[in-house]
Amino acid sequence: MNILISNDDGFHAEGIQTLARALRQAGHRVTLIAPDRNRTAASSCLTLTEPLRVHAFDEFNYAVIAGTPADCVHLALNGLFLNDFDIVISGINHGANLGDDVVYSGTVAAALEGRYLPLPSIAVSLVGRKGEDKYHGILFGKNHFETAARVVVDLLPKLKEGMVTQREILNINVPDLPYEQLKGVKITHLGKRSPAAEIVKTNDPRGGCVYWLGANGVAIDEREGTDFAAINQDCVSITPLQADMTAYKTLESLQSLCAK
Repeated sequence: MNILISNDDGFHAEGIQTLARALRQAGHRVTLIAPDRNRTAASSCLTLTEPLRVHAFDEFNYAVIAGTPADCVHLALNGLFLNDFDIVISGINHGANLGDDVVYSGTVAAALEGRYLPLPSIAVSLVGRKGEDKYHGILFGKNHFETAARVVVDLLPKLKEGMVTQREILNINVPDLPYEQLKGVKITHLGKRSPAAEIVKTNDPRGGCVYWLGANGVAIDEREGTDFAAINQDCVSITPLQADMTAYKTLESLQSLCAK
């Protein structure tokens, strides 16, 4: 396949470099384009008020200066490169993208930019032990990025055009374990997190107030069938996501607002 990969942890992150190596070793043509720095939680932000600059390391590796994950894939699919791509793969993210995480995730956003391609784009994340967050878990934990890369390599031959509806993607979360310890693969739906912790107010060296966003919410819906449940069982979670955010079940109940 002719594969475009990106992420939100930055060009030099271990996750995306591990993924690129694994895909190339499997015989795929891989073009890597990613932010030049960590842009975690950038969601689908596009840079519209400033020009973007792209640094080419070589024919297949590019960094977008101060760009977002969505910027990177948008550029790649809309004229930066002459060749066409079969699929977009985003990751391997350094931490979970479970439940409500997908609203903020730059990893998921990069995959969504590839939603017009024939094959379903993939967002892939490596998840630390239950209770660990991105910075206190995955970055200082076991870090089996090669496991997540192998999951993706194994999945690619199984993907077919029309497998998902156009403008849908696959959000994959992989437990941070050796590949042989995975307990299987489950097709899941999103669980739910509690609201985030309160902000942390402190002072900068000059006495001015600064604010840190609070820690991510904890899982409050991890019932069987959710992505949280699959990870808790040491299984890979694959959740189909859609760009269409319409709440269809609520349409009828809202019709009364338009009644005369």
